[in-house]
Amino acid sequence: MIIGIPKEIKDCENRVSLIPSSVKTLIEQDNIVYFESGAGEKIGFSDELYEQAGAKVVNSAEEVYSKSEIIVKVKKLQKEEYPLLKNGQTVLSYTHLAIDTELLDVLLKKKITSIAYETIQTDAGRLPLLLPVSEIAGKVSVQIASRLLENTHGGTGKLLGGVPGVYPAEVVIIGAGVVGTNAARVASGMGASVTLLDINPQKLAKADKLFRGTVKTAISNEYNLGKFTQKADVVICAILVPGIKTPHIITEDMVKNMKKGSIIIDVSIDQGGSVATIEKPTSLDNPTFVKHGVIHYAVPNIPSCVARTATISLNNYILPYIEKLAKKGFIAAVKATPELYKGVNTFQGKLTNPEIAKSIGYPYSELSMLIGF
Repeated sequence: MIIGIPKEIKDCENRVSLIPSSVKTLIEQDNIVYFESGAGEKIGFSDELYEQAGAKVVNSAEEVYSKSEIIVKVKKLQKEEYPLLKNGQTVLSYTHLAIDTELLDVLLKKKITSIAYETIQTDAGRLPLLLPVSEIAGKVSVQIASRLLENTHGGTGKLLGGVPGVYPAEVVIIGAGVVGTNAARVASGMGASVTLLDINPQKLAKADKLFRGTVKTAISNEYNLGKFTQKADVVICAILVPGIKTPHIITEDMVKNMKKGSIIIDVSIDQGGSVATIEKPTSLDNPTFVKHGVIHYAVPNIPSCVARTATISLNNYILPYIEKLAKKGFIAAVKATPELYKGVNTFQGKLTNPEIAKSIGYPYSELSMLIGF
């Protein structure tokens, strides 16, 4: 199998899809890897390391795309990359097609086989390729909140954990999944007063047991969202509906009632976001804006703040899937791997994810009928 690793071109995206050790593993299994020069440079993975691993280092993305059967990326394809796609090519990346029908139309027109990291799902409902980025996003979101509370960043000047005699900041986290529980772990560890909300009482029970009462819990409903956001210094939104657009659960009225100088960090912005006052994502170059006196942070690639850690962690999860695709071929691999089957969003010009199709009103084709399964 011929595998291509292009440089990530999204603003301030410092990650690379495969690290040298992963490349070495794939090449030892008789695959060929084309690597775009400089793709790993920002996080300490030089071209020389990839050459030593056996990769063919080339000078342009055009060459990577033109020579490769499978393209492995981190973030979704950017508009500049659309013309580089070859008809019938396979692309592995985060895609978020429910909020990007322009990209979806390109994938369908060019008959691209797209495997979306965010929809690879086990029979138990786990999302193994969201796990590494979710852990990191949850932890880093609290570090970001701590900085934004500082006067130098326009915040209220509160220390997240307080000091003896001075009450700590109030942190409200919405969503008790991987992002939310990791955010709660870091915030409570820093001494903040933390409240965790979720619509699922079983998740809250699990969180209560995990944190042994150091994190307060409450059911997420309109009343509680209004009540807890009103007194919060920091609100971290960690809502996930796999594959489809995140619903707005924080209304503009709720934001208006928040304290001036308080912080909202919407980790779910890459799936459309859950805050009504955030109309579009921000970037690491310009991460915040103020509306109704509240500082909004809506960066869709938070893990790129710690890009080396995030890259290595993602590789730990994606390499086994790439090995299966390379060894077995696409059809045999997805037939043998149920979670990989669920990750296929488009194939042969058809949309094969039922949740995405339903959410955007596109026609849906069952993948099993297309591959004879």
